[in-house]
Amino acid sequence: MTTESPETDLDVAQLYRRYRTMVARRVAQFVPRAEVESTTHDVFLRAMEALHEFRRDSSMVTWLYRLATNHCLNWARDKRTRARLLEQHAPTLWSDNHKPDHDTVVFVRDLWRSLDPELATIGIYFYVDGLTRADIARTMGCSERTIAYRLKELQRAVQEHESRR
Repeated sequence: MTTESPETDLDVAQLYRRYRTMVARRVAQFVPRAEVESTTHDVFLRAMEALHEFRRDSSMVTWLYRLATNHCLNWARDKRTRARLLEQHAPTLWSDNHKPDHDTVVFVRDLWRSLDPELATIGIYFYVDGLTRADIARTMGCSERTIAYRLKELQRAVQEHESRR
């Protein structure tokens, strides 16, 4: 008798029907509106290729969310793409009470370029998505202690970057 969740037995077509909207919302946080649909399809193509890697130690939603985030971060790693995205989305990254000046936007863009991919992912999960350390740990497949350490690393990176300005 198997103890696997029924959702882990779904094929990619079923996953697409069930989770497309959630993945598209995630993708829309990173890519221009005109590219959301095709990028969402790309995420599900990656899911199809990687379905055998799904370890069942997290939910399917968490796994797809992580695939979508990683896919979008890879897409955004190109320096030109990052700069364009930051300029395009900077106004929506800040609350109405605090609009960044040009120097702040440049600082965040340059900092983003300097971070290793895992640290950037953790930073997005924590500071942009508002996930807890426990949620990030589950999503990243590591301990909360590791996430706490990496967030301190991120703070140091920000401080070092600030001191070079």
